Amino acid sequence: MSIRKNQLEANKLQKRLRRNVGKAIADYNMIEEGDRIMVCLSGGKDSYAMLDILMGLQSSAPIKFELVAVNLDQKQPGFPEHVLPEYLDKLDIEYHILEKDTYSIVTSKVPEGKTYCSLCSRLRRGTLYGFAEQIGCTKVALGHHRDDIVETLFLNMFYQSKLKAMPPKLLSDDKKNIVIRPLAYCRESDLVALAELKEFPIIPCNLCGSQDGLQRNVVKDMLVQWERQYPGRVESIFSSIKNVSPSQLADTELFDFETLQIEREKFDQATEIKAINL
Repeated sequence: MSIRKNQLEANKLQKRLRRNVGKAIADYNMIEEGDRIMVCLSGGKDSYAMLDILMGLQSSAPIKFELVAVNLDQKQPGFPEHVLPEYLDKLDIEYHILEKDTYSIVTSKVPEGKTYCSLCSRLRRGTLYGFAEQIGCTKVALGHHRDDIVETLFLNMFYQSKLKAMPPKLLSDDKKNIVIRPLAYCRESDLVALAELKEFPIIPCNLCGSQDGLQRNVVKDMLVQWERQYPGRVESIFSSIKNVSPSQLADTELFDFETLQIEREKFDQATEIKAINL
């Protein structure tokens, strides 16, 4: 492939991602005038991409908002502490590196053979939410993308018997933080391509990401096979999350099935006979 063609493909990729993020932000009113947004960086491709795209949008957006990059160093053995500070020092952005040994808590609390994800996520979320309030951030941005959302839908159906996914915008349970997912409309394959293009210094997760038998990996493999066999299926599933018909499900809390009544127009007998004869 020629250099010119490579450049054209790279431009198309970045425009597509920027367009998808912009549309998600607009559809869910994720960012408002004066917002101070905490961009959570894990060191993975998705959070790097989120920061990169948001910084690009910030320079051209019709409203003013601040970005603050925050990484939580969970004290996993072998974690390269220098990578994110060195990367962020090159950007014109405020950033913070939090240090909290959640690794020891997770490994001591979770029985052998069980996955760490649930407890690790709760501890990480609690720390980040508290810090967002401390530094005056009005929104917390997480790097979950379209494929993450669809995977979560099936995880909840298969293992929790619940029909729910990840919303693009969420008010935390304590109502002290609004969580946004600007990458909600972005395909994971595009984010992989952007990470390669930008040469982000990826830091692999050596805690939950290295465990075998993760339920999410099972679901991910299933969706990859479906997409390979039926291109566009994952996008269709994601679109269905945005087009919910409560009356066509079975949740009595979501729809009032109990008081359903028939509604028929009343015709006099002569009208009915005439209609039948016709």
